[in-house]
Amino acid sequence: MGSTRTERAASQEHFIDLCRMLGVPTPNEADPSGDSYAFEKGAGKVEGGEGFADVWKRGHFAWEYKGKRKNLETAYGQLLQYRGALDNPPLPVVCDLDRFEVHTNFTNTPTVVYKFTLADLLTAPKEPLRILRALMENPEELRPDKTRDEITAEAAQQFASLAEHLRERGHDPHDVAHFLNKLLFCMFAEDAGLLPPGLLRRLADALQADPAIFTDGLAELFTKMSDKSGLFGAERIQWFNGGLFDGGQVLPLTAEEIKTIDQVSRLDWSQVEPAIFGTLFERGLDPSKRSQLGAHYTDRGSIMRLIEPVLMAPLRCDFEKTKAEVEALLAQGKKVTARTPADQNP
Repeated sequence: MGSTRTERAASQEHFIDLCRMLGVPTPNEADPSGDSYAFEKGAGKVEGGEGFADVWKRGHFAWEYKGKRKNLETAYGQLLQYRGALDNPPLPVVCDLDRFEVHTNFTNTPTVVYKFTLADLLTAPKEPLRILRALMENPEELRPDKTRDEITAEAAQQFASLAEHLRERGHDPHDVAHFLNKLLFCMFAEDAGLLPPGLLRRLADALQADPAIFTDGLAELFTKMSDKSGLFGAERIQWFNGGLFDGGQVLPLTAEEIKTIDQVSRLDWSQVEPAIFGTLFERGLDPSKRSQLGAHYTDRGSIMRLIEPVLMAPLRCDFEKTKAEVEALLAQGKKVTARTPADQNP
């Protein structure tokens, strides 16, 4: 208990020092009642129970402190559990008394994370001070420039351009749509941690000047994703079943098109709407031939036919396997606890 009290005192002293440095009131000075600005603001957690933000200011931020060198990602996850009970502040903050991470949480915008340290406040103070002042006084200053819709539109436009160029060179529209959706899936998979981060970007960077070798490299990657072989160069690749990557077919690309792949892979794909799959089905297929193919490529069913076997079915299978193991353990535990002392006597 003494340790907890010491950590709490250290975090409050740290925050008060920041207020003094910035020339802004502390929570107790600005709002003695604690209604809109307070230390230790209590809140209900999403999964039940109670938690609290170490510092909270309505319409500005919720701030979670941890001890030095503690995991800030874990702290951020804890803060997310009760942000709803804190009026969903636009700027969740985590700090270990040395490192600062300010996350943006504005509606329909991507999450941007501003990171700096106490040392930065001494050696390069301009940007950290700007962030801290905005946090205290004007959160809107930290609102990201692009919305999710704008990022999605940019991605769709880049892929539509690729589709048009590939069709103009005489490639079958269905092959174009299939190839582009494999690329698209890889970009989502990178952001979800299912592929090594920046894999496509690094491949495009290294081989943009040699399209033939890039095509071979991409074909090898697609093959590795479908055959459980495990390694692409030094990178470990997971197996993606469901048929999307069967065959490893890659359409030949120009250096300029590889540059487009490089650019679009740098977008924050965690903020791209999955509905872009429908856009690519539509743009990848020549509209004049859609009726011949007998399919409407933008409906939800078509999209789910792609996502279900590649993503959802393997996850569902893993869940059912884990569920069965847990149920077996629970059943075994009930048998043990059901035994009476008399049962244990010889």
